Amino acid sequence: MGAKKYYVIWKGKETGVFSSWDKVKKLVQGVEGAKYKSFGSKAEANIAIKKKYSDYQGNNSKKIALSDADKARFGVPIKNSLTVDAACSGNPGKMEYRGVLHHNKQEVFKMGPFKNGTNNIGEFLALVHGISLLKKKGLHSLPIYSDSKIAMSWIKKKTCRTNITFDVSNSDLLTLIHRAEKWLKENSFSNPILKWETKAWGEIPADFGRK
Repeated sequence: MGAKKYYVIWKGKETGVFSSWDKVKKLVQGVEGAKYKSFGSKAEANIAIKKKYSDYQGNNSKKIALSDADKARFGVPIKNSLTVDAACSGNPGKMEYRGVLHHNKQEVFKMGPFKNGTNNIGEFLALVHGISLLKKKGLHSLPIYSDSKIAMSWIKKKTCRTNITFDVSNSDLLTLIHRAEKWLKENSFSNPILKWETKAWGEIPADFGRK
């Protein structure tokens, strides 16, 4: 039997310190953006729960492995597609976004970094950038993948529903947002906007690889 582990959940159906992985799995399964990690002692876990998840985020975070049946339920992503993603150091922080073709991993656009942005803003702008680019190129049926449900909902509402404060430091970002919202309100598109299922397919091809 291996050494006993303790688990901290910062974001899940419940938060706190737990000693049972089976219980932890139930508390984080299906929670969007669940935040949790295992520790070798209860003392470490009790310290960690008082800090931020970002202080411990890294490659050692415990991940739930999907069964083959679960993976089959998601199918496979469409190869001939555009994928978009954003990266942000802090919230707010320096933000950038890009678009990458899935079939050959070619980067077709990259913007930023912008000061005092958020990941959600970047995901939204990446989608609008991708949609407008494909329309300009006449690729009206090419699917676009995003791993952000929030950004996808903003596209439907044609509004970037952020509550971030804008000032002279990020006025260029505000200009981009207004331009994107204006484009959505004045243009139609037929490209399917699809959810990238990270837990089944791994990181989206447009990911910046900084997790």
